[in-house]
Parts: sequence; structure tokens; C-alpha cells
Amino acid sequence: MPKKKIIIIGALGMDFHIFNTVFKDNEEYEVIAFTIAGEQNIGTTEDAERKYPAELAGKLYPNGILMVTEVKLEELIKTYKVDEVVFAYSDVSHEEVMHKASRALASGGDYRLISGRNTMIKANKPIISICAVRTGCGKSQVSRAVYRYLKNRGYKVVAIREPMPYGNLIEQNVMRFETYEDLDKFKCTIEEREEYEPYIKQRLVIYSGVDYEKIIREAEKEADVIIFDGGNNEISFYIPDLLFVVVDPLRPGHETKYYPGEVNARMADAFVINKMNSAKIEDVLKVEKNLQDLNPDAKKIFTNSVVSLENSYNLNGKKVIVVEDGPTLTHGGMSYGAGYVAAKNKGAVIIDPKPYLTGTLIEIFKEFPQIKEIVPAMGYNDQQIKAMEETLNKSKCDLIVNGSPIDLAKLINCNKPIVRVTYDIEAVSSPTIEEVLDEFIQKFLKKQNGKN
Repeated sequence: MPKKKIIIIGALGMDFHIFNTVFKDNEEYEVIAFTIAGEQNIGTTEDAERKYPAELAGKLYPNGILMVTEVKLEELIKTYKVDEVVFAYSDVSHEEVMHKASRALASGGDYRLISGRNTMIKANKPIISICAVRTGCGKSQVSRAVYRYLKNRGYKVVAIREPMPYGNLIEQNVMRFETYEDLDKFKCTIEEREEYEPYIKQRLVIYSGVDYEKIIREAEKEADVIIFDGGNNEISFYIPDLLFVVVDPLRPGHETKYYPGEVNARMADAFVINKMNSAKIEDVLKVEKNLQDLNPDAKKIFTNSVVSLENSYNLNGKKVIVVEDGPTLTHGGMSYGAGYVAAKNKGAVIIDPKPYLTGTLIEIFKEFPQIKEIVPAMGYNDQQIKAMEETLNKSKCDLIVNGSPIDLAKLINCNKPIVRVTYDIEAVSSPTIEEVLDEFIQKFLKKQNGKN
């Protein structure tokens, strides 16, 4: 029987995991190529042609697997007479998922989504997964809060982050981050640093990479419990013993309109409805109703997203440029983030960055029109970092308010002071995250470890 010819369309993350768990060493299939989504990997795909390395691809692919930009999807399907296109990335509207399906079907390929039943790995230690319905909901705030609470209760904890490997995939196959030097060791981009730096700053250990079977086996060696901090709004890569799903009432209705965010919502054990201190009551009520319809048995936890300035810096009357987390503003669809909120709350005068835009930032503002008063912390490549540095240095302002999770001063030479914004969560009412975790401890951890 001839092998089915497959194309996996992805965004340098979930696609690799689906390949590893479903298609690697599977002689029923021949994976012709990975395609890379330009809207999520901005600056990494133009005229790109790479290889998923043979060292990671397994015995069936001694020459590796082609990786090309998604704009070539139809051409690949027709050239190789591809049987099936597998959709394998996240934070995509249901409508856009079906536009991509239409492209595949019109070109002669079937179209497939793969269930978590086929991709979730069974761990040998308890797993708490924190996923979301959209990127930018505050998922990593929840992940770090869970980590800190369990650590304070005396448990050994490590986190595993959904992959964002943009460099040498062989070198980045299994990564462990504990110090800032580890970020340099693995040549992390800004987008990778945004996920790892907050853990390092709080003296927490986090793993990431490409092969999540190997990653979990390493993490198990040093942990009583493992937290999966799911990137974008990925389905958990591991079978969860407890699944938190974070929801954003600043984007009401998105919990029913994005893939695989709605999948996560339907699977959740507990929802964390975040940003209550910024949301309108009518939007919160809409989100609550949607969640009740999707998953009436899941608990609902309400939290505030609390932003503050390091060292209580006085911004009153200061002219500032605000920098925010890049993916939240681009494919996340937000027009502002924590930096903007902090600057407004502290009485700053937010300056329009558009007159000072340089290089690749000019195109990013055209591509994502919702971005108006904010500079996204783009850093998929050196050109993007240079464009951000030049834009900030040209701007006529007193200082830079950095709402991205990274320490910008470590990456760019800025001629103005950079004030960092920190953000965390706080409980609004019962049940709290901690109360749900106490139930988890009673059910899983005490039995396993004999802890008090």
C-alpha cells in the first residue's frame, strides 16, 4: 500500500510536536514538508527554505524534511500530489482555519486536525497544564503563580514551555533555563526570551525545545510536579492531571472563535478569567455565559492582572514610548498591553511612535493596523532588533516604558532610560488558584510524596 503524502502546516512549534508524536518513524506516511506561517513567525519566512534536520527527523528521513513558507502550500500540494494537509499551529480564528482548508482542498489535498488524544504524552510525574483561549491572556502569570505556590509548599517543581525554537534545532532540541547565561548559550531570540526570562528572574527552572518526550524525561529527574506552560493557546503536550485554561474578558467572544482555544475551553478543569480589574462587567458576563455553554462543569476563578513599575518610578507628566510583548500585539490582535496600562495609570504622556519608525517596524505597523501607540518588541532576527533600537533612539521622549517580559537593556543600546513593568495576578474571590491547587495536592502529591 503506498504511503500517504503529508504536508504539516505550522509555526515552528506545535507542528514539530505533532510530527514527533504521530508521524515520526510511521511508515504509513511520508512527510513532504513543513510550512511556516508568516503571520506568526514574522521575519523568519520570507523566501525561507530550511531543513528539519535528519538528526531529529528519524530513520525515514535521512536527508531531513523541507521547511518552506506557507505561501507555497498550493504549489507543494500539486507538485508532490500530496494526499493530506495537517493543520498544526494555534491562535488562529476558526474562519482562518477554514480558509487554509479551502486552499488545501482546492489544490487536491485532504485537510486534517489532530486530537490531543494522539499527541499528549503520558508523564511519570503529576502534570498541571496551563493553557489559554488566546495568546496574551496572562497564561504565564498563572503558570508562575502555580509554580511559586507549589514551591512554597515544599515541592520540587519545574516548568516546561511550549516550543519557540528559531535557531539550530539540533542544539535546541532539549533546553534547560535557570540563569541568564543559559539564554545566551542557546542563542535565544527576543520572542524566546520573553517566555524564559520571567522564570529566570524569579529563580525558577524552565525547559523547552523540540522533542517533548525527551524533555519530560529530563524534567522528571528533578521534579515532584511539572507545569506545562502552553504557548499561544496550544493543546497541552502532556496528559494533564489538572488543566487551567486562562480567558481574557478584554476580548469577549474569542473563547468560542479561535483554534485550538475552544478545544482547551471544552477540556478545562478550571477557568481563570483574568484582567478583571480592566474588563467591563458586560464583557465578563458574556465570557461567563460562553464558558458555561462550552464547559459547565469547569470551575471559574476570577483574577486581576496587576501591573507595576520597578522601583516605583515616577512617570507623572513624562513623555514615554511604550514597548509591549510582540506576539500579543501581532497575531494576538491586541492594541496594547501591560506597559500601556502602567504608563496610563502613572500619569505618563504616551508618545506616538509612528514618526520615528525605522526598518522592519514600518512594515509591521502596516501589516497589523491595530498597533497604533505601541512599539512591539520584535526580535525574530537581527534586523528587527536593530529597527527597534533605532526607533527608540530616534524618538523624542523622556524614557521608554518596557511592558515586554524581557530586559531590553540587556539586548539594545538605548540612549534613554528604560523602565520595566512587572505584572502578576491576584485573586478576586473564592475559589482561588491556590484553593484548587490544595485539592490537587490532596489528590496527587500527598499520596505520591507523603508531604504535609
